[in-house]
Amino acid sequence: MYAFYLDKIQLPVTPAKMNMKIANQNKTINLINDGEVNILKAPGLTEISFDAMIPQVLYPFAVYTDGFKEAAYYLDKLETLKVDKKPFQFLVSRVSPAGKLLFDTNMSVSLEEYTIDEDVENGLDLIVSLKLKQYRTYGTKKVVVKQTQNKKTAKVATTRASTKTPAKTHKVTNNETLWSICKKVLGDGSKYKEIAKLNNIKNPDSIQPGQVIRFA
Repeated sequence: MYAFYLDKIQLPVTPAKMNMKIANQNKTINLINDGEVNILKAPGLTEISFDAMIPQVLYPFAVYTDGFKEAAYYLDKLETLKVDKKPFQFLVSRVSPAGKLLFDTNMSVSLEEYTIDEDVENGLDLIVSLKLKQYRTYGTKKVVVKQTQNKKTAKVATTRASTKTPAKTHKVTNNETLWSICKKVLGDGSKYKEIAKLNNIKNPDSIQPGQVIRFA
């Protein structure tokens, strides 16, 4: 079973296929005496594309974690993700028929573009083609220059990680995922597998509102 999440919202119909372009930024140059060589550089950003069906009517095969939502709900969410200028979490959860969690895709992304296709063959339903790009956090150092008696000194200020002790438990609320809870409480969403194991949760996507999650 596959489940696609865009910023905590599960797509009602799982896309039939997904394409991930995992690129590198290596550069090939020619040296006078040694010929062609490959300069290895840091990897590029992963690009993701897929087509998603947004149903306008209630289907038995569709999944609505918070009840049926019309297409306008999902279109409004996509537009918000497009113009908000903020990265969001993209998650693909893969679970075997036996309920075992398989490998997953979990990364911060930006919504680069999307296309809405309306076709008479699809009835009232919409097909939305999405293109996402991996987002990597980055930061700058702040240099404070002080001048005393014609002498300038520079001090580099850096941001330190928070030393706040995380809560020992968390009560699940509506629209929360185990990843988002770990991000909020621990500061690292990728620890959701570890927390799922600690709480004997076989399927991280099955948490329910009111459920208490332990972190120690």
